[in-house]
Amino acid sequence: MSDQKIVALFKSGHREKAFKQLYKLYPKIERLILSKGGKKQDAKDVFQEALIVLYRNLQKPNFQLTSSIYTYLYAVSRYIWSDTQNNLNKLSKSDLNENLEDISNQVQEEKKYRFAERAFSELGERCQQLLLMFYHKKMSFRDIAKVMQFKSEKIAKNQKYKCLAKAKDIFQNTFQSVQS
Repeated sequence: MSDQKIVALFKSGHREKAFKQLYKLYPKIERLILSKGGKKQDAKDVFQEALIVLYRNLQKPNFQLTSSIYTYLYAVSRYIWSDTQNNLNKLSKSDLNENLEDISNQVQEEKKYRFAERAFSELGERCQQLLLMFYHKKMSFRDIAKVMQFKSEKIAKNQKYKCLAKAKDIFQNTFQSVQS
């Protein structure tokens, strides 16, 4: 299947079919990781991360795929593996062409996203529910107050800020402990 058809599958919401096609590229990525001293599980992990980076970028309206999907996944996988091994100096800029900075930012962004997800999952159930209602369902504080049985929308608003502050604290503590 052509790269354009795979991208079209993603854009039309047929992710499973698109991923099924992309998994045909896995053996090549596995060979890359094995040739760089990795194990099969490392190859699976790296490939998964590369797919996530590709998928998230395809969701961006201004993202333009300037190479084949295989080349893109190969470059991202190679970068992720090198980053994991702290061997960035072994990657030459010509291997990644002009995409090194983009890929680096995407990998860092993905790490931050995972920390944010972890912070959200560590919140209490009520905080998760409140934040989902506000940000995901775009409910008003009045409606949130009714659903969550707060006495007023002002209490709902204050509770939202407390939950958000708690999530930020968890995120910062987790992120800083990893950076140290």
